[in-house]
Parts: sequence; C-alpha cells; structure tokens
Amino acid sequence: MKKYLFLFLAGLFIFASCKDDVLVKPSAMLRLDYPIATYHTVETVCPYSFSINDHAKLIQKKNCGLNINYPNMKATLYLTYQDVHNNNLDSLLQDAQKLAYEHTIKANSMPEQPFVNPEKGVYGMFYMINGNAATQAEFYVTDSINHFLNGALYFDAKPNFDSIYPAVEYLREDIRKIMETVTWE
Repeated sequence: MKKYLFLFLAGLFIFASCKDDVLVKPSAMLRLDYPIATYHTVETVCPYSFSINDHAKLIQKKNCGLNINYPNMKATLYLTYQDVHNNNLDSLLQDAQKLAYEHTIKANSMPEQPFVNPEKGVYGMFYMINGNAATQAEFYVTDSINHFLNGALYFDAKPNFDSIYPAVEYLREDIRKIMETVTWE
C-alpha cells in the first residue's frame, strides 16, 4: 500500500511539475520619455535675453537673476547675472570656474565645452558634471566687456546620477540652447 501511495505521489509530483521551460527575462531599464523641446524667446528687464523650453517656468529674481524651473523633472537652473566693470572679468571667471570645480570631489568626470559666438559677442564655457555631485551642469557666458551670466543646474533630490541621467541629458540640451541664443542689450 505504501508502495502505491509513493508511486501515486511521485506521479502527481511529476505531472504537476510539467510546465513550459522557465524563461529568464533580461533586466530592464526605466524608460523616461520627455516631450520634444520647443523654445521661445524670453524678454526680461535685464540686459540680456535668450530662448527657453516651453515646458519650463521662468521665475524672476532680484539683481537680474532668474530661476528656470522644470516642475516635471523637479529641477531648477539658477541663473546669476553680473555687470563686468573695473576689470573684474578675471575675478568673475575664476569664481565661475571655482564653483564648477568644487563638485569634482563627487564627480566621476567633468568634460568642459568652450562656447564661442563672435557674431553675437557671446563667449563661455559649459561644464558637464558626471557623477553624484550636487549639480550636473554649470556654465557661464560673457561678452567680455559688459555682461556676465552664469548658471547651475540642481535637482530637488539626493544626487543619484544613474537615476537622473535621462533628465540631465535633456536639460543639458536646454542649457546649450540658452548659451546659443543669449543676446546682450
């Protein structure tokens, strides 16, 4: 009797375990789709203008500073404007570079991209900060005579570069667009 019970249970086990082969699924990455960027020119009371993404919100601050907020990405691009006077251009450039290089402690790399547009009188540098630094991009533009504008991109979250990388790439394109479209008044 025990023999038949054992055979019955063994047969039931074999019959119940007959299923399709296990298919291992590849690991997936989070897919983040952002809207196609369209731009419009913003006019400010300040001596400069540029184009921003239609999905961004512009917040005017004092002393011609601006915040460009991206609510869907929980990110803000902070812009600071300063007049160039009394030969302070070297000091402004050093301060901008110092701000960017302070993030090298946490950054994996920091490629620099010079920007030169002699037709519009706009010259600058774009710093792409890769890694778990507080900011993922910084830039400055100047006409070397009267105007100096610098910006820094921050997310409203603890830096985790792998998670925010798609948003960083999207916003870096917006920063490039700002640099390309700056005009001085």
